[in-house]
Amino acid sequence: MSKDSTAKVLSVAFLLCVICSILVSAAAVGLRERQERNKLEEKNKNILQAAGLYEVDIPVEDQFSKIQTRIVDLQTGEFTAEFDTKTFDSRARARDPETSYRISSDLDLAAIKTRSRYMDVYLVMDNDILQQLILPVHGKGLWSTMYGFISLANDFSTVNGFAFYEHGETPGLGGEIDNPSWKKQWPGKKVYDEAGKTRIEVLKGTVDKNSQDAIYQADGLAGATLTARGVGNLLKYWMGDNGYKPFIDKLKTAGVKQ
Repeated sequence: MSKDSTAKVLSVAFLLCVICSILVSAAAVGLRERQERNKLEEKNKNILQAAGLYEVDIPVEDQFSKIQTRIVDLQTGEFTAEFDTKTFDSRARARDPETSYRISSDLDLAAIKTRSRYMDVYLVMDNDILQQLILPVHGKGLWSTMYGFISLANDFSTVNGFAFYEHGETPGLGGEIDNPSWKKQWPGKKVYDEAGKTRIEVLKGTVDKNSQDAIYQADGLAGATLTARGVGNLLKYWMGDNGYKPFIDKLKTAGVKQ
């Protein structure tokens, strides 16, 4: 067979494809553990940032050691030990018919259609005393689903921090939810009033600091009305009766050992 024959060329190409496929597969398998570890570290870093606890010079693993991860059954408002906190994935659970919850259109303020019945929550502890409660939230913006964390003080109403870690909003417009100037307004805001009603909202404009409702309000985003509306709606959903509120109400009475 000639060195330049079609069969020879195809044989060499096929052999190279097989070898490359084996090398790529081996690399993917070999790096999977590292990728999963990096993914977890990035998630933990975002949680720490939402709580205002992240320090650049200290390993994330060391900083996260003071935080407890628990799984909550949003239907009952109680903690559950049904899942391993190290492998729990609320997005995967939202796609599983056995663990998902379909939200009726009249209640779906966050425009997400379905969510997991179970959510991972994070408790910042100090000598067995709860200091902060960190909750994952998500909802539709203009172009994307926005994923973030909101941290509450141990009165379960005062915001300690609120930030998004994943979204596809327009840079310079809706993307301003990443702007430190916009994020720094959140600490000190109140989610609930004294009667327990969910009051937190994002305005179309700026907050009138002289208003008695200013404590429940955040500035909107100039030129990004729909993104700002999405942020306000996802907060109303997740902090309301169809989200975390039943869990928070039970936490107030039963404590973290419920």
